[in-house]
Amino acid sequence: MNLYNMLEPTPHRVEVDMEESRKNGALIQLKGVSKIYHTDAGRFVALENVNLQIHSGEFVSIIGKSGSGKTTLINLITGIDQPSDGEIYIDQTPVHLLKESEKAIWRGKTIGVVFQFFQLLPTLTVIENVMLPMSLCNLYPGNERLERAYQLLKLVHVEHQANQLPTFLSGGEQQRVAIARALANDPPIIATDEPTGNLDSRTAETIMELFQDLTARGKTLLMVTHDPDLALRAQRIISLSDGRIVQA
Repeated sequence: MNLYNMLEPTPHRVEVDMEESRKNGALIQLKGVSKIYHTDAGRFVALENVNLQIHSGEFVSIIGKSGSGKTTLINLITGIDQPSDGEIYIDQTPVHLLKESEKAIWRGKTIGVVFQFFQLLPTLTVIENVMLPMSLCNLYPGNERLERAYQLLKLVHVEHQANQLPTFLSGGEQQRVAIARALANDPPIIATDEPTGNLDSRTAETIMELFQDLTARGKTLLMVTHDPDLALRAQRIISLSDGRIVQA
């Protein structure tokens, strides 16, 4: 049975009355967002007065030179970091107003994150890694989690490695497992930071095809990349320079 037909939709919305967000229809909205870091070397502006809207089902690549603010932008959208100024709304939820405890629960249900270095837990098997987000967010009955995790591994073609530890997998296989884990709670948004940076060209192509398939199935996908050829595979390119959006 097809995974997307088998699984029931996951509730992923914090009920907040955000009339403006409803009117413009944006799934992701940033209004006047800035991020400033204060370090021993002084004040560093990572993002400055960013205004951005991303709609449901878009595949968006985020490009720019090192230090341009790409990762900071993703970290703010995913709630990993907090803006110094401005407002961030994700599916009508004011992420900038959430407490850390609220943010963790919200993120687990709303955004799947895929990191460059996979960040799989080495002491858990592949299938246990995929099941972990379901347990942390207490989603799906316990007897359904194993089957769901297996179906997700099947979706990314690594189900034969389900009972292996991550260290026994190739880099490409580990990245596929990381994608399966990001999909565990059926989030509407998948955010990736240099997802093909440590992969060979053939494996990177497979990952890109999977991303395109996910957006065709209705997911919203954000991809930070330094590779202009990969960026062109997305439906839309957001270009950053010195913390400002120069193309959207």
